[in-house]
Amino acid sequence: MTHHPHSIDADLLAQIRSRFAHVDTCPFEGERVFFENAGGALTLNSVVETSAKFAAIPDNQGRDNPAAHALVAIIEKAKADMAVFFNAPEGRFFVGESGTELLFRLIRSACLGTEGGQVLGSTLEHPATRSAARHWSEVAGKSHVLVAHDDATGTVEPQHYAAAITPDTRVATILHTSPVSGMGVDVAAIAAEIRKVAAECIIIVDGIQHAAHGRLDIASYDVDGYVVSPYKVFSRHGYGLAWVSDRLNALKHEHLIDAPGNPWEFGTRDTGSYATFSDVVDYFDWLGGAVSAATDRRERIVAAGEAIHAHEAALTHAMIHGTGNNKGLADMPEVTIVGGVDNPRREGLVTIAVAGMDAPDVVTELRKRGIRTHTRKADHYSANILAPLGMSAAVRVSMCHYNSEAEVAKFLQAMREITEAVR
Repeated sequence: MTHHPHSIDADLLAQIRSRFAHVDTCPFEGERVFFENAGGALTLNSVVETSAKFAAIPDNQGRDNPAAHALVAIIEKAKADMAVFFNAPEGRFFVGESGTELLFRLIRSACLGTEGGQVLGSTLEHPATRSAARHWSEVAGKSHVLVAHDDATGTVEPQHYAAAITPDTRVATILHTSPVSGMGVDVAAIAAEIRKVAAECIIIVDGIQHAAHGRLDIASYDVDGYVVSPYKVFSRHGYGLAWVSDRLNALKHEHLIDAPGNPWEFGTRDTGSYATFSDVVDYFDWLGGAVSAATDRRERIVAAGEAIHAHEAALTHAMIHGTGNNKGLADMPEVTIVGGVDNPRREGLVTIAVAGMDAPDVVTELRKRGIRTHTRKADHYSANILAPLGMSAAVRVSMCHYNSEAEVAKFLQAMREITEAVR
Protein backbone atom coordinates (compact mmCIF):
# COMPACT_ATOMS: atom_id res chain seq x y z
CA MET A 1 0.00 0.00 0.00
CA THR A 2 1.29 3.46 -0.87
CA HIS A 3 1.09 6.14 1.82
CA HIS A 4 1.50 9.70 0.63
CA PRO A 5 3.43 11.67 3.27
CA HIS A 6 2.20 15.03 4.43
CA SER A 7 4.55 17.99 4.56
CA ILE A 8 6.90 19.04 7.34
CA ASP A 9 4.90 21.75 9.15
CA ALA A 10 6.12 24.18 11.80
CA ASP A 11 5.34 21.87 14.73
CA LEU A 12 7.08 18.89 13.16
CA LEU A 13 10.04 21.05 12.12
CA ALA A 14 10.47 22.07 15.77
CA GLN A 15 10.48 18.40 16.76
CA ILE A 16 13.00 17.61 14.03
CA ARG A 17 15.31 20.45 15.08
CA SER A 18 15.19 19.30 18.72
CA ARG A 19 16.75 16.00 17.70
CA PHE A 20 19.95 17.58 16.33
CA ALA A 21 23.00 19.04 18.05
CA HIS A 22 24.03 22.66 17.38
CA VAL A 23 21.03 23.25 15.14
CA ASP A 24 21.15 27.05 15.48
CA THR A 25 24.31 27.81 17.44
CA CYS A 26 28.01 27.12 16.88
CA PRO A 27 29.97 26.18 20.02
CA PHE A 28 32.80 28.45 18.84
CA GLU A 29 30.93 31.36 17.29
CA GLY A 30 27.45 31.48 18.79
CA GLU A 31 24.14 31.87 16.99
CA ARG A 32 24.21 31.07 13.28
CA VAL A 33 22.23 29.60 10.40
CA PHE A 34 23.82 26.35 9.22
CA PHE A 35 23.86 26.25 5.42
CA GLU A 36 27.02 24.11 5.13
CA ASN A 37 25.29 20.74 5.21
CA ALA A 38 27.04 19.44 2.08
CA GLY A 39 30.32 19.70 3.98
CA GLY A 40 28.89 17.69 6.85
CA ALA A 41 25.33 17.52 8.15
CA LEU A 42 24.23 18.25 11.69
CA THR A 43 24.62 15.32 14.09
CA LEU A 44 21.70 13.59 15.77
CA ASN A 45 21.72 13.92 19.56
CA SER A 46 21.20 10.16 19.71
CA VAL A 47 24.41 9.67 17.74
CA VAL A 48 26.33 11.85 20.22
CA GLU A 49 24.99 9.78 23.13
CA THR A 50 25.64 6.44 21.41
CA SER A 51 29.19 7.46 20.49
CA ALA A 52 30.03 8.29 24.09
CA LYS A 53 28.48 5.03 25.31
CA PHE A 54 30.50 2.82 22.98
CA ALA A 55 33.72 4.79 23.33
CA ALA A 56 33.72 3.74 27.00
CA ILE A 57 33.30 0.00 26.44
CA PRO A 58 36.65 -1.83 26.63
CA ASP A 59 35.46 -5.14 25.20
CA ASN A 60 35.71 -6.33 21.59
CA GLN A 61 33.81 -8.80 19.45
CA GLY A 62 34.75 -12.45 19.29
CA ARG A 63 35.32 -13.09 23.01
CA ASP A 64 33.45 -15.42 25.33
CA ASN A 65 31.74 -12.87 27.54
CA PRO A 66 28.36 -11.11 27.60
CA ALA A 67 29.81 -7.76 26.44
CA ALA A 68 31.42 -9.30 23.35
CA HIS A 69 28.23 -11.16 22.50
CA ALA A 70 26.21 -7.95 22.87
CA LEU A 71 28.60 -6.06 20.56
CA VAL A 72 28.23 -8.72 17.86
CA ALA A 73 24.44 -8.53 18.17
CA ILE A 74 24.53 -4.73 17.85
CA ILE A 75 26.61 -4.99 14.66
CA GLU A 76 24.27 -7.57 13.17
CA LYS A 77 21.24 -5.43 14.05
CA ALA A 78 22.90 -2.42 12.39
CA LYS A 79 23.53 -4.41 9.21
CA ALA A 80 19.87 -5.44 9.17
CA ASP A 81 18.88 -1.79 9.70
CA MET A 82 21.13 -0.77 6.80
CA ALA A 83 19.52 -3.36 4.52
CA VAL A 84 16.09 -1.81 5.21
CA PHE A 85 17.29 1.79 4.98
CA PHE A 86 19.05 1.29 1.63
CA ASN A 87 16.57 -1.37 0.42
CA ALA A 88 19.39 -3.83 -0.18
CA PRO A 89 18.19 -7.37 0.65
CA GLU A 90 21.20 -8.91 -1.14
CA GLY A 91 24.92 -8.25 -0.77
CA ARG A 92 26.64 -7.05 2.38
CA PHE A 93 27.46 -3.91 4.35
CA PHE A 94 30.68 -3.01 6.13
CA VAL A 95 32.44 0.02 7.55
CA GLY A 96 35.87 1.46 6.78
CA GLU A 97 38.01 4.50 7.41
CA SER A 98 35.94 6.97 5.34
CA GLY A 99 33.74 7.17 2.29
CA THR A 100 36.73 8.08 0.13
CA GLU A 101 38.79 5.16 1.44
CA LEU A 102 35.95 2.74 0.74
CA LEU A 103 35.45 4.04 -2.80
CA PHE A 104 39.17 3.50 -3.41
CA ARG A 105 38.96 -0.03 -2.00
CA LEU A 106 35.90 -1.00 -4.06
CA ILE A 107 37.33 0.47 -7.26
CA ARG A 108 40.70 -1.16 -6.58
CA SER A 109 39.08 -4.56 -6.09
CA ALA A 110 36.97 -4.14 -9.23
CA CYS A 111 39.91 -3.04 -11.39
CA LEU A 112 42.27 -5.76 -10.19
CA GLY A 113 39.61 -8.48 -10.11
CA THR A 114 38.54 -8.13 -13.76
CA GLU A 115 40.42 -8.69 -17.02
CA GLY A 116 41.58 -5.90 -19.34
CA GLY A 117 38.99 -3.61 -20.85
CA GLN A 118 38.03 -0.10 -19.80
CA VAL A 119 36.98 1.79 -16.69
CA LEU A 120 34.19 4.29 -17.41
CA GLY A 121 33.15 7.36 -15.41
CA SER A 122 32.14 10.98 -15.89
CA THR A 123 33.63 14.43 -15.41
CA LEU A 124 30.85 15.20 -12.90
CA GLU A 125 32.39 12.94 -10.29
CA HIS A 126 34.05 13.88 -7.03
CA PRO A 127 37.82 13.20 -7.10
CA ALA A 128 37.31 10.20 -4.80
CA THR A 129 36.06 8.05 -7.69
CA ARG A 130 37.95 9.81 -10.49
CA SER A 131 41.27 9.51 -8.66
CA ALA A 132 40.75 5.89 -7.67
CA ALA A 133 39.67 4.94 -11.19
CA ARG A 134 42.64 6.70 -12.78
CA HIS A 135 45.17 5.15 -10.40
CA TRP A 136 43.88 1.58 -10.41
CA SER A 137 43.06 1.48 -14.12
CA GLU A 138 46.74 2.28 -14.80
CA VAL A 139 47.92 -0.40 -12.38
CA ALA A 140 45.51 -2.95 -13.89
CA GLY A 141 46.37 -2.06 -17.50
CA LYS A 142 42.90 -0.77 -18.28
CA SER A 143 41.93 2.37 -20.19
CA HIS A 144 40.12 5.06 -18.21
CA VAL A 145 37.39 6.99 -20.03
CA LEU A 146 35.52 9.98 -18.61
CA VAL A 147 32.35 11.11 -20.39
CA ALA A 148 31.62 14.84 -20.25
CA HIS A 149 28.76 16.03 -18.05
CA ASP A 150 26.37 18.82 -19.04
CA ASP A 151 27.86 22.11 -17.82
CA ALA A 152 24.54 23.95 -18.19
CA THR A 153 22.51 21.59 -16.00
CA GLY A 154 25.31 20.45 -13.68
CA THR A 155 24.48 16.77 -14.11
CA VAL A 156 25.17 13.78 -16.36
CA GLU A 157 22.59 11.79 -18.31
CA PRO A 158 22.33 8.18 -19.58
CA GLN A 159 22.97 9.33 -23.15
CA HIS A 160 26.31 10.84 -22.09
CA TYR A 161 27.43 7.43 -20.86
CA ALA A 162 25.82 5.48 -23.71
CA ALA A 163 28.20 6.69 -26.44
CA ALA A 164 31.25 5.46 -24.51
CA ILE A 165 30.02 2.07 -23.27
CA THR A 166 31.79 -0.88 -24.88
CA PRO A 167 31.36 -4.64 -24.36
CA ASP A 168 34.70 -4.67 -22.51
CA THR A 169 33.65 -1.99 -20.00
CA ARG A 170 34.68 -3.86 -16.85
CA VAL A 171 34.19 -1.15 -14.22
CA ALA A 172 31.97 1.94 -14.19
CA THR A 173 31.58 4.73 -11.64
CA ILE A 174 28.53 6.95 -11.14
CA LEU A 175 28.08 9.98 -8.87
CA HIS A 176 24.60 10.03 -7.34
CA THR A 177 24.55 13.75 -6.44
CA SER A 178 27.15 16.44 -7.08
CA PRO A 179 28.48 18.22 -3.97
CA VAL A 180 29.31 21.24 -6.16
CA SER A 181 26.30 21.71 -8.45
CA GLY A 182 23.87 19.99 -6.07
CA MET A 183 22.24 18.08 -8.92
CA GLY A 184 21.14 14.47 -8.72
CA VAL A 185 21.81 11.76 -11.30
CA ASP A 186 19.50 8.98 -12.52
CA VAL A 187 21.69 6.09 -11.37
CA ALA A 188 19.25 3.36 -12.39
CA ALA A 189 18.92 4.71 -15.94
CA ILE A 190 22.70 4.96 -16.42
CA ALA A 191 23.21 1.47 -14.97
CA ALA A 192 20.57 0.13 -17.38
CA GLU A 193 22.45 1.65 -20.34
CA ILE A 194 25.66 0.01 -19.14
CA ARG A 195 24.03 -3.39 -18.63
CA LYS A 196 22.66 -3.37 -22.20
CA VAL A 197 26.21 -3.50 -23.56
CA ALA A 198 28.34 -4.78 -20.67
CA ALA A 199 26.08 -6.96 -18.54
CA GLU A 200 28.75 -8.04 -16.05
CA CYS A 201 30.32 -4.61 -15.56
CA ILE A 202 31.06 -3.77 -11.92
CA ILE A 203 29.16 -0.53 -11.28
CA ILE A 204 30.18 1.51 -8.22
CA VAL A 205 28.19 4.51 -6.99
CA ASP A 206 29.34 7.44 -4.89
CA GLY A 207 26.25 8.15 -2.77
CA ILE A 208 28.03 10.41 -0.28
CA GLN A 209 26.26 13.65 -1.20
CA HIS A 210 22.90 12.02 -1.89
CA ALA A 211 22.28 10.06 1.31
CA ALA A 212 21.10 12.92 3.56
CA HIS A 213 18.27 13.68 1.13
CA GLY A 214 16.65 10.24 1.50
CA ARG A 215 15.01 8.19 -1.26
CA LEU A 216 17.69 5.47 -1.30
CA ASP A 217 16.76 2.27 -3.12
CA ILE A 218 19.74 0.08 -4.00
CA ALA A 219 17.59 -2.83 -5.18
CA SER A 220 16.23 -0.66 -8.00
CA TYR A 221 19.63 0.54 -9.25
CA ASP A 222 21.20 -2.74 -10.46
CA VAL A 223 24.66 -1.71 -9.28
CA ASP A 224 27.48 -3.45 -7.40
CA GLY A 225 28.81 -0.94 -4.91
CA TYR A 226 27.33 1.99 -2.99
CA VAL A 227 29.27 4.16 -0.54
CA VAL A 228 28.20 6.87 1.91
CA SER A 229 29.97 9.03 4.49
CA PRO A 230 27.83 8.87 7.65
CA TYR A 231 28.89 12.33 8.86
CA LYS A 232 27.00 13.68 5.86
CA VAL A 233 23.86 11.78 6.84
CA PHE A 234 23.38 12.84 10.48
CA SER A 235 25.95 10.49 12.04
CA ARG A 236 29.60 11.33 12.75
CA HIS A 237 33.14 11.37 11.41
CA GLY A 238 35.45 8.39 11.88
CA TYR A 239 33.95 5.84 9.51
CA GLY A 240 32.55 5.25 6.05
CA LEU A 241 29.86 2.78 5.03
CA ALA A 242 29.86 0.57 1.96
CA TRP A 243 27.52 -1.96 0.40
CA VAL A 244 28.77 -4.52 -2.13
CA SER A 245 26.72 -6.79 -4.35
CA ASP A 246 27.22 -10.55 -4.43
CA ARG A 247 29.00 -10.06 -7.79
CA LEU A 248 31.53 -7.61 -6.36
CA ASN A 249 31.86 -9.60 -3.15
CA ALA A 250 32.82 -12.68 -5.19
CA LEU A 251 35.83 -10.89 -6.71
CA LYS A 252 39.17 -11.45 -5.04
CA HIS A 253 39.75 -8.72 -2.46
CA GLU A 254 42.14 -8.05 0.38
CA HIS A 255 41.60 -9.58 3.80
CA LEU A 256 43.58 -11.45 6.41
CA ILE A 257 44.91 -14.83 5.27
CA ASP A 258 42.46 -17.64 6.08
CA ALA A 259 39.94 -15.17 7.54
CA PRO A 260 36.52 -16.83 7.57
CA GLY A 261 33.63 -15.48 5.54
CA ASN A 262 35.54 -13.62 2.82
CA PRO A 263 35.42 -10.36 4.86
CA TRP A 264 35.96 -6.75 3.80
CA GLU A 265 36.56 -5.22 7.23
CA PHE A 266 40.16 -4.46 8.19
CA GLY A 267 40.93 -5.02 11.86
CA THR A 268 38.63 -4.84 14.84
CA ARG A 269 35.43 -3.05 14.00
CA ASP A 270 34.18 -0.03 15.93
CA THR A 271 30.83 -1.20 17.21
CA GLY A 272 29.90 2.43 17.87
CA SER A 273 30.05 3.23 14.16
CA TYR A 274 27.53 0.52 13.37
CA ALA A 275 25.35 1.53 16.33
CA THR A 276 25.32 5.19 15.33
CA PHE A 277 24.07 4.25 11.87
CA SER A 278 21.22 2.39 13.53
CA ASP A 279 20.44 5.74 15.18
CA VAL A 280 20.21 7.31 11.72
CA VAL A 281 17.84 4.59 10.50
CA ASP A 282 15.74 4.98 13.66
CA TYR A 283 15.49 8.71 12.97
CA PHE A 284 14.24 8.18 9.40
CA ASP A 285 11.79 5.60 10.81
CA TRP A 286 10.50 8.14 13.36
CA LEU A 287 10.20 10.89 10.74
CA GLY A 288 8.35 8.58 8.35
CA GLY A 289 5.87 7.78 11.12
CA ALA A 290 5.37 11.49 11.72
CA VAL A 291 4.59 12.28 8.08
CA SER A 292 2.60 9.17 7.11
CA ALA A 293 0.35 6.40 8.38
CA ALA A 294 2.68 3.68 7.10
CA THR A 295 2.95 0.62 9.33
CA ASP A 296 5.87 -1.05 7.54
CA ARG A 297 9.35 0.20 8.50
CA ARG A 298 10.64 0.43 4.93
CA GLU A 299 7.51 2.34 3.90
CA ARG A 300 8.09 4.81 6.75
CA ILE A 301 11.69 5.33 5.62
CA VAL A 302 10.49 5.94 2.05
CA ALA A 303 7.88 8.40 3.36
CA ALA A 304 10.58 10.23 5.31
CA GLY A 305 12.65 10.55 2.14
CA GLU A 306 9.70 11.97 0.21
CA ALA A 307 8.97 14.50 2.95
CA ILE A 308 12.63 15.49 3.12
CA HIS A 309 12.75 15.99 -0.64
CA ALA A 310 9.56 18.07 -0.65
CA HIS A 311 10.72 20.28 2.23
CA GLU A 312 14.15 20.86 0.68
CA ALA A 313 12.55 21.64 -2.68
CA ALA A 314 10.39 24.26 -0.96
CA LEU A 315 13.48 25.75 0.71
CA THR A 316 15.47 25.96 -2.52
CA HIS A 317 12.45 27.43 -4.32
CA ALA A 318 12.16 30.10 -1.63
CA MET A 319 15.90 30.80 -1.85
CA ILE A 320 15.83 31.16 -5.63
CA HIS A 321 12.44 32.86 -6.09
CA GLY A 322 12.00 34.67 -2.79
CA THR A 323 9.91 34.40 0.36
CA GLY A 324 7.77 37.03 2.05
CA ASN A 325 9.18 40.45 1.24
CA ASN A 326 12.60 39.02 0.41
CA LYS A 327 13.41 38.74 -3.28
CA GLY A 328 15.12 35.55 -4.38
CA LEU A 329 18.55 34.95 -5.83
CA ALA A 330 17.07 34.77 -9.35
CA ASP A 331 15.95 38.39 -8.96
CA MET A 332 19.38 39.63 -7.89
CA PRO A 333 21.12 40.66 -11.15
CA GLU A 334 24.58 40.25 -9.61
CA VAL A 335 23.98 36.57 -8.81
CA THR A 336 24.68 33.62 -11.13
CA ILE A 337 23.16 30.26 -10.12
CA VAL A 338 25.12 27.15 -11.13
CA GLY A 339 22.93 24.61 -12.94
CA GLY A 340 20.23 27.11 -13.83
CA VAL A 341 17.32 28.67 -11.98
CA ASP A 342 14.69 25.92 -12.17
CA ASN A 343 16.42 22.56 -12.24
CA PRO A 344 14.36 19.54 -11.09
CA ARG A 345 17.56 17.62 -10.28
CA ARG A 346 18.52 20.06 -7.48
CA GLU A 347 18.89 18.43 -4.05
CA GLY A 348 18.89 21.04 -1.30
CA LEU A 349 21.90 22.94 -2.62
CA VAL A 350 22.36 26.23 -4.47
CA THR A 351 25.81 27.24 -5.71
CA ILE A 352 26.20 30.88 -6.70
CA ALA A 353 28.66 33.51 -7.85
CA VAL A 354 28.29 37.26 -7.21
CA ALA A 355 29.52 39.64 -9.91
CA GLY A 356 32.17 42.02 -8.63
CA MET A 357 32.98 39.96 -5.52
CA ASP A 358 35.31 37.05 -4.89
CA ALA A 359 33.50 34.03 -3.49
CA PRO A 360 35.52 33.91 -0.23
CA ASP A 361 34.51 37.52 0.44
CA VAL A 362 30.84 36.63 -0.01
CA VAL A 363 31.25 33.74 2.44
CA THR A 364 32.92 36.11 4.93
CA GLU A 365 30.17 38.71 4.59
CA LEU A 366 27.52 36.02 5.09
CA ARG A 367 29.37 34.75 8.15
CA LYS A 368 29.43 38.25 9.62
CA ARG A 369 25.64 38.20 9.29
CA GLY A 370 25.29 34.83 10.99
CA ILE A 371 25.07 32.58 7.90
CA ARG A 372 27.46 29.60 7.59
CA THR A 373 28.26 28.73 3.95
CA HIS A 374 31.39 27.58 2.10
CA THR A 375 33.64 28.52 -0.81
CA ARG A 376 34.20 25.94 -3.52
CA LYS A 377 37.35 26.78 -5.46
CA ALA A 378 38.34 25.56 -8.90
CA ASP A 379 40.87 23.20 -7.28
CA HIS A 380 41.30 19.41 -7.29
CA TYR A 381 37.88 19.08 -5.62
CA SER A 382 35.72 21.34 -7.77
CA ALA A 383 37.54 22.48 -10.92
CA ASN A 384 35.74 19.79 -12.94
CA ILE A 385 32.48 21.68 -12.35
CA LEU A 386 33.57 25.31 -12.01
CA ALA A 387 36.37 25.69 -14.59
CA PRO A 388 34.17 24.92 -17.64
CA LEU A 389 31.82 27.66 -16.38
CA GLY A 390 34.68 30.15 -16.24
CA MET A 391 34.49 30.34 -12.44
CA SER A 392 37.57 30.41 -10.22
CA ALA A 393 35.37 29.92 -7.15
CA ALA A 394 31.72 29.87 -6.08
CA VAL A 395 29.65 30.02 -2.90
CA ARG A 396 27.93 26.79 -1.90
CA VAL A 397 24.74 27.22 0.10
CA SER A 398 23.57 23.78 1.19
CA MET A 399 20.42 23.01 3.14
CA CYS A 400 18.82 20.03 4.83
CA HIS A 401 15.30 19.23 5.98
CA TYR A 402 15.89 20.67 9.46
CA ASN A 403 16.47 24.12 7.96
CA SER A 404 13.58 26.57 7.90
CA GLU A 405 12.09 29.15 5.57
CA ALA A 406 12.87 31.76 8.24
CA GLU A 407 16.55 30.86 7.89
CA VAL A 408 16.26 31.22 4.12
CA ALA A 409 14.70 34.67 4.64
CA LYS A 410 17.61 35.67 6.87
CA PHE A 411 20.02 34.51 4.16
CA LEU A 412 18.18 36.46 1.45
CA GLN A 413 18.21 39.61 3.59
CA ALA A 414 21.97 39.19 4.00
CA MET A 415 22.42 38.63 0.26
CA ARG A 416 20.41 41.76 -0.49
CA GLU A 417 22.75 43.80 1.72
CA ILE A 418 25.85 42.20 0.18
CA THR A 419 24.77 42.63 -3.45
CA GLU A 420 23.58 46.20 -2.98
CA ALA A 421 26.96 47.10 -1.50
CA VAL A 422 28.78 46.12 -4.71
CA ARG A 423 26.54 48.09 -7.07
